[in-house]
Amino acid sequence: MRRSGKRKPVSEINVVPYIDVMLVLLIIFMITAPLIQQGVEIDLPQASANPMPPEQREPLVISVSKDGDFYLNIGENNDKPIEEQLLANRVSAVIKNHPQTPVLVRGDKAVDYGRVTEAMVLLQSAGVEKVGLMTESLEQ
Repeated sequence: MRRSGKRKPVSEINVVPYIDVMLVLLIIFMITAPLIQQGVEIDLPQASANPMPPEQREPLVISVSKDGDFYLNIGENNDKPIEEQLLANRVSAVIKNHPQTPVLVRGDKAVDYGRVTEAMVLLQSAGVEKVGLMTESLEQ
């Protein structure tokens, strides 16, 4: 018996190409999602700034001068600039020994904002989870 040359139309949808596209998109999103979250997290106060309570440990203060140099309030020669790698190493050592130590960044108002951001990125790479920004109080 010979079948006729006419074929019946197939009413099924071939979903294999759609699954392939979906898997490729899933892989792309899995790779790019961590790259999007490169910001430095900072807990800023919702109201006017209050002084730190006296019962907390003495904070680590990283100062950024108007020339863009970094200074650290611990170690020797606090009044001399510190290299970025040495800054990260010292902060990392303090955080490993005392994880609850508050870390503050004090930037000169004339310094480029990018330099202050670099200081916060260095602190993040050293293991600091929360960074505070120091300001002067307004006298009224």
